[in-house]
Amino acid sequence: MMFWISIAALTAAAALSVLMPLARTRQSLALSSDGGPAGAATGVPLDADVEVYRAQLDELERDLERGLINKADHASARTEIARRLLAAEEERTRRLQTPERSVGRSRRLATLAVIALVPLLSLGLYLTLGSPDLPDQPLLARLEAPVENQSVDQLVARVERHLSQNPQDGKGWDVVAPVYMRIGRPEDAARAYGNSIRLLGETEGRLTSQGEALTVANNGIISAAAQQAFEAAVRLDPQAIKPRFFLALALTQDGSRDAAVAAWTRLLDGADETAAWVPVARQHLADLTGTAPAPALPGPDAAQVDAASRMTTGDRTAMIEGMVAGLDERLRSEGGSAEEWQRLIRAQAVLGRADAAREAADLARTALVDNQEALAQINALVAELGL
Repeated sequence: MMFWISIAALTAAAALSVLMPLARTRQSLALSSDGGPAGAATGVPLDADVEVYRAQLDELERDLERGLINKADHASARTEIARRLLAAEEERTRRLQTPERSVGRSRRLATLAVIALVPLLSLGLYLTLGSPDLPDQPLLARLEAPVENQSVDQLVARVERHLSQNPQDGKGWDVVAPVYMRIGRPEDAARAYGNSIRLLGETEGRLTSQGEALTVANNGIISAAAQQAFEAAVRLDPQAIKPRFFLALALTQDGSRDAAVAAWTRLLDGADETAAWVPVARQHLADLTGTAPAPALPGPDAAQVDAASRMTTGDRTAMIEGMVAGLDERLRSEGGSAEEWQRLIRAQAVLGRADAAREAADLARTALVDNQEALAQINALVAELGL
């Protein structure tokens, strides 16, 4: 009897380990839709990460000016920071474009599936496959333990074992590739992306990620293989930002000044000035042309960014909300450029304040009524954010 009670308790624990994160996520989404702080669900920490990376770039430039770092190390470090900026910007855009209703519906379905299926499947699998009298097999037991009880290294080992037995499983390679990148194994990530491309076909995302992994594995230097991957990605999607960014960087590293200037100029043409990668691209262009880069939009100073990186999610959200409120007050009283209005609109949207974002857009249209180009940018941003 105690054995079955233990089984029931373990099944309940497994279900709760899935249900509790789902409940927390649903609560965060509800707070966001009511206009309150939503923490990670609204993408605020991602914006804070972007500011941290920007501060790192500024500090890197100051180190170069003071002679604390040589040009080769400076170029390598700037490439890595730029890569992280692009990743943070893509994640922020993805979250902004994810419909909240769809997310909520998916979580409700997942909750019902966990409640109904986990106990039934667990019991059915145990009755079919269970063999409690078998001798202990420590490593195999760890690899075959329930997923929610395993560490990232154990999960990766589990996938690797599966792929060693099923090397033609393209989806498996596609799943493990980004995990390799997150745990600092770029060489394995590049190999995994290569296998997924071979088995599932080329897409802009897979090719770009493969090139990125090859670049990270090569200490920020874009190799011929990485360049080929980025070029193939651009052929599939000529407007994709990330592969074009790396191709412009490759021309810069090769010393092809005129071609690099043209590539950076094309990349920046019509770019969203609030995007995280834009200041990096402008700095590269300025280095090549010997001119000062365009001034960045006002933001937190280095002390504020350093403090934000050590704050809790709630404190960091409060600080960012205070900065947004200050920008809102200044633009209402003094006006500002189209880029500053766009920054305010996007910030309000990221904080989950759709009404405030719409109000900011209306104020921007009034303030910029004589600037048709600026009005077009505001309208385009409103459409992009789904306001």
